[in-house]
Amino acid sequence: MPSDTPVLARWLIGKTLVRETAQGRTAGTIVETEAYVPGDAAAHAFIGRTARNNSLFLPRGHAYVYFIYGMHFSLNVAGERAGVGGGALIRALEPVEGIALMQARRGTQRLTDLARGPGRVAEAMAIDRALDGVDLCVRASGLWLADAVRPVGDVGTSVRIGISKEAERLLRFYERGNPHVSGTRRLRM
Repeated sequence: MPSDTPVLARWLIGKTLVRETAQGRTAGTIVETEAYVPGDAAAHAFIGRTARNNSLFLPRGHAYVYFIYGMHFSLNVAGERAGVGGGALIRALEPVEGIALMQARRGTQRLTDLARGPGRVAEAMAIDRALDGVDLCVRASGLWLADAVRPVGDVGTSVRIGISKEAERLLRFYERGNPHVSGTRRLRM
């Protein structure tokens, strides 16, 4: 796993995110990420280490799960060495396993709406703060990263979505043309 956050964010495209719960297994191909690098004013780590963002400062490959806007959880993969805050936000998945369970959790049948956007990813995959800090390289954690289940298409780069600070940085990575990628049509091509 790469130790540089933007390289990690790009590397994650095509990998599989797997979640095992008592309800069953769900999995999706990662099709969109955003990098939040050390010193980045838009990053949760910018203010320094706190109780809330502590997991961003764990060694790369650990989960940072946080609650945002008072309504959604989001998942980041810590992307730096221990003590340095940086992470790759998982923005979208293409569902590949446990689709009926994802549909029940999300309350929709539409496949492209199951995990397009970070809040939807968390809801579809039953990700909450209980998973904050787990090692995503260890299957026993109940949430882990696995190899790709299909060849990855062309990967695009763009500005990040939904932020106001340092928004112009080209730190968003996505599988071009994939209907599960979030954002406007212009940001998916």
